[in-house]
Amino acid sequence: MAFRICSLAGHGLRGAFLPKYTQKQIIRCFRVSPQFLATVQFNLSDIGEGIKEVTVKEWFVEAGQKVAQFDNICEVQSDKASVTITSRFDGVIKKLHYKIEDVAQVGQPLVDIELEGSEEAVKPEESSSSSSSSSSDSDGELKSSAPPPSPEEQMPYLFKSLAAPAVRRVAMENKIQISDIKGTGKGGRVLKEDILAFIEAKKAPPKVVPKAEGDRIEPIKGVMKGMAKTMTASLQIPHFVYSDEINVDNLVLVRQQLKEVSFGRGGVKLTYMPFLIKAASLALKHFPVINSSVDSECQNIIYKADHNIGVAMDTPLGLVVPNIKRVQTLSVFDVATELNRLMQSGMKGSLKPEDLTGGTFTISNIGIIGGTYTKPVILPPEVAIGAIGKIQKVPKFDAKGNVVPANVMYVSWAADHRVLDGVTMAKFSNKWKEYVENPHSMLLDLK
Repeated sequence: MAFRICSLAGHGLRGAFLPKYTQKQIIRCFRVSPQFLATVQFNLSDIGEGIKEVTVKEWFVEAGQKVAQFDNICEVQSDKASVTITSRFDGVIKKLHYKIEDVAQVGQPLVDIELEGSEEAVKPEESSSSSSSSSSDSDGELKSSAPPPSPEEQMPYLFKSLAAPAVRRVAMENKIQISDIKGTGKGGRVLKEDILAFIEAKKAPPKVVPKAEGDRIEPIKGVMKGMAKTMTASLQIPHFVYSDEINVDNLVLVRQQLKEVSFGRGGVKLTYMPFLIKAASLALKHFPVINSSVDSECQNIIYKADHNIGVAMDTPLGLVVPNIKRVQTLSVFDVATELNRLMQSGMKGSLKPEDLTGGTFTISNIGIIGGTYTKPVILPPEVAIGAIGKIQKVPKFDAKGNVVPANVMYVSWAADHRVLDGVTMAKFSNKWKEYVENPHSMLLDLK
């Protein structure tokens, strides 16, 4: 402990001759100064993918709470995924630098932590109150007196409304204060007509004035900010679109036969998407250039070894595109299992950064919300994307010319015209269509 002794020599005081200072005041000059605490600022570290800022979505701690290493501090949301930040220290949380929905910058303080083993800090309030107390004791009692109130403050103004006795009687009968009525007579005199008008006004219902709604401004952040950045880059790519019609009668039948089997294996929901994703992977083997990317200067094509197929999802946080890794090695059931996991994580807002990175090709199922046709936008650095419309039952002619009902779906492919041409995209679409219209044929190419 450090001691501070207040010297009285500077005041011209010697020995025990202290006419002005009391014993109590001298004792106050001996003060113990506790050692300051080891408090560190816990900075928001780089979470990868070039992310510079995140939105604080949830705090798991509060000021004054003890934490240990690896305890959860908070959850943050970038434009790609949500990440849980953990503590690197044992100690006590002293300050949270952000509120919920604040934007935190990478490298800036997130919380202040008092390291374990330190003594409690001296509160500024206590120091200042001690100082003021000492000052008060040494200087004697200070009496503050406010300036005397003005006559206007001491006495309220008294007004007498001018009105004839008959008028006052009408007001009294209706339990109305004359002073509440603005007179229209000479010199502000209240007339009988004024009282009657006042009574009628009280009977009339108050006018409801519709509240004017002003414009609302919201900052673009989180997933929406990521989408703005990605789509701006996307529209720098020269797109072309190829569309086709797919008969999915056989696919509807196969899925109907297998969905109960799939659900029996751990409750995995089997939709049409796993078949469409697997068919895309099989078709990509025949056209590997579609599973590629180009460098920033468009000088080289990078052929991707794995088929990491992304699926556009609508989540509470906005549009995200997680991807299923290495689809070329998975069965239809494996694809369904992983798709179920990604959808559940997306709805909870708990997709991991690795779920959202590394995609090589994307399929968007606009049909899930009722769309039939759409023009998809390529997700950089990929070179192609597919958009699937809803399945519709429409009349078609069979081989004998008879009108029969058919389950039909429309697909639109968008491609990067710098590296892909229409012929390549049409051939890929035909191969994919072959697998989708005859799902049993996929068995021949499965490995």
